[in-house]
Amino acid sequence: MEIKNVTASFSALSQETRLEAFRLLVRHEPEGLPAGEIARQLSVPHNTMSAHLSVLSRAGWVNSRRQSRSIIYRANLGHMQQTLSFLIRDCCAGHPEVCEPLLTAFTDCSLNTEKE
Repeated sequence: MEIKNVTASFSALSQETRLEAFRLLVRHEPEGLPAGEIARQLSVPHNTMSAHLSVLSRAGWVNSRRQSRSIIYRANLGHMQQTLSFLIRDCCAGHPEVCEPLLTAFTDCSLNTEKE
């Protein structure tokens, strides 16, 4: 990933509704949610939510597919992994011990998910 792509990605998440939409979609992986349900759960007007989802889609954070009359949105976990990997590689700069606490936090996160 290039730095301009990473900054564009973070720019898309730097708005509260978009960040909340992405977090909601991550929690609903792998099924995803219809656009209307995302708007309902976040108490956002449908047309406003549509604009936010378009921004997230252009930045690579979400994917969509048509299912009958609905558009189902899913978090693009591959994009999230690429973006975080970019930051972690930069963070370590040849010194893996610098990022050890971060890697431990990710491991703890996956363990907490398994316990639920």
